[in-house]
Amino acid sequence: MIDKSKQFARVSLKGTEKLELIGSFATMISSGVSILEMVKSLAEDTKGGQRIILDEMREDLTQGKHIYVTFGKFPRVFDRVSINVIRASEAAGTLDLALRDLRSTLQKDMEFSDKIRSALMYPAFIIVVFIGILGMILTFVIPKISTVFTQLNVPLPLPTRIMIFLSDVIVKHTLWFGLGLVGVSALLYYLFSYKRKQVLEVLYRLPMISTLVMQIDVTNFARNLSVLLTSGLPITQALELVSEVVVRQRMTSLLLNTKSMVLAGRSLSEGFRSDKGALPSIVIKLVEAGEKTGTLDHSLQEISEYFDYKVTYTLKALTALLEPVMLVLVAVVVGGMMLAIIAPVYGLISQIGGN
Repeated sequence: MIDKSKQFARVSLKGTEKLELIGSFATMISSGVSILEMVKSLAEDTKGGQRIILDEMREDLTQGKHIYVTFGKFPRVFDRVSINVIRASEAAGTLDLALRDLRSTLQKDMEFSDKIRSALMYPAFIIVVFIGILGMILTFVIPKISTVFTQLNVPLPLPTRIMIFLSDVIVKHTLWFGLGLVGVSALLYYLFSYKRKQVLEVLYRLPMISTLVMQIDVTNFARNLSVLLTSGLPITQALELVSEVVVRQRMTSLLLNTKSMVLAGRSLSEGFRSDKGALPSIVIKLVEAGEKTGTLDHSLQEISEYFDYKVTYTLKALTALLEPVMLVLVAVVVGGMMLAIIAPVYGLISQIGGN
């Protein structure tokens, strides 16, 4: 018998598919269509992961189960924040509103991810082109040049000897070079699979990167906390869930510590002040204002929108700085390689001229 839980754990949806699914739910429920009829109708025109989710939901609904139960069976599609928002809204009878909020949040998250991805595309392209040029020179150009230099018995400068050594490793010791690449790849896989948090924490402390990551954290935490509070979840439970969507360990610790302080009767803003420098002062002030006026969810939404803009600005500044730096580095390395090839030729010409 097939283990359904394992099958469901492998199901995933693209961002657009997930957005379409939740959007369809929100629209049809708002129009007065019963949930079971909605699921049956949507299942007729879907396939793949969406069809699996809808078929399981139809089965759960006929057994009297809630939608959040179905969502919880697909961890790669629905995170704990989404599941708990649906759970709270079903209990409060505000499922259509919660689904609209989730759709809006998901759309903003997708736009947010697209900004980061597009900012990284140019540097990634430059790196790939650079590695390609370097590989072609070491594989095809240097072996021919080194043969000529060996036959002429020309004294070679250190950069040229290094280039010839690297070329020999690739061309004459291909097996060892391949094993070295496999070893490096295995090391990187191990680091990012089992030591991911430690590696990323080091990267997060780099200049400018630390500012960008902090802004991303604030955007994610404020947006998700706002949705959770709007759905009616207790603030302590919301803080615990939001601690799973941030990337810095410092931010996770701050949110969990704030949860403990809130349970002890302290305010949210007091909890955020417990780690000085973890959050910008403007965030704490807006949260404090939201607590006093009873509009904390709106304050958090404003925070997320403001820092979304800040992330866009920081990404532009970082990309504008990174582009010329990378071009200069590539020019220096490629130019150095050309000089390493040309320098012995000039040395040979000067020797012939002297004789």
